[in-house]
Amino acid sequence: MGDNTLVLGHRVSEWCGVAPVLEEDIALANTALDLIGQTTLWLNLAGEVEDQGRDADALAFRRDVWDFRNLLLVEQPNGDFGQTIMRQFLFDAWHELFLTGLLSSRDERIAAIAEKSVKEVRYHLDRTRDTVIGLGDGTEESHRRMQAALDRLWPYVGEMFAPDAVDAEMVVQGIAPDSAELRADYDTRVNAVFADATLTRPDSSFAHSGGKTGVRHSEHLGHLLTQMQWLQRAYPDATW
Repeated sequence: MGDNTLVLGHRVSEWCGVAPVLEEDIALANTALDLIGQTTLWLNLAGEVEDQGRDADALAFRRDVWDFRNLLLVEQPNGDFGQTIMRQFLFDAWHELFLTGLLSSRDERIAAIAEKSVKEVRYHLDRTRDTVIGLGDGTEESHRRMQAALDRLWPYVGEMFAPDAVDAEMVVQGIAPDSAELRADYDTRVNAVFADATLTRPDSSFAHSGGKTGVRHSEHLGHLLTQMQWLQRAYPDATW
């Protein structure tokens, strides 16, 4: 969860100062800040559980690509504004469902992080849903770009619902929901938005995988980490 929000938070922050209009610049920056705040909570908890003396900063800035466990979707490049919004919507729709499931986690710390995070994510989802509809059902050009973004990103959706051994154990222990069982609600949610946006959902069940297990990442993650981690790599433990 922490790697998802870290990588996506950095991606969204890349729009700061270059978004198409001022309101979107501010909105995207706030979204990035929310995601990075959630990252701090998740990675500090991960460091505590790991018990090897690593905090959120160490986990964020001193791991290499193969140690990251994020969904492949979140590391995909921003592309144009439409692609960024579509990526965010596809993630938000899953993120809200999963965090809602974590509210009933048997681990009180996980439930507490989910309770704080889901309030922010519900706002993210409201905003991206409305923007996808507005652009999809907007001009000919905005529709074309949103359809192209959906076609490009849809193959990364399936990984969200493909449980691995860790997921299965979390379900057994009552810590996290069964991600596979969230797929029907997710499809209902996004299909309704695509209909309102006059977008055609790709007719394919193919799904990229390997990101959340660390087996495979796209080339984009390495470039992202090079930028994100440069200062801490060059000047370890630097302080302002």
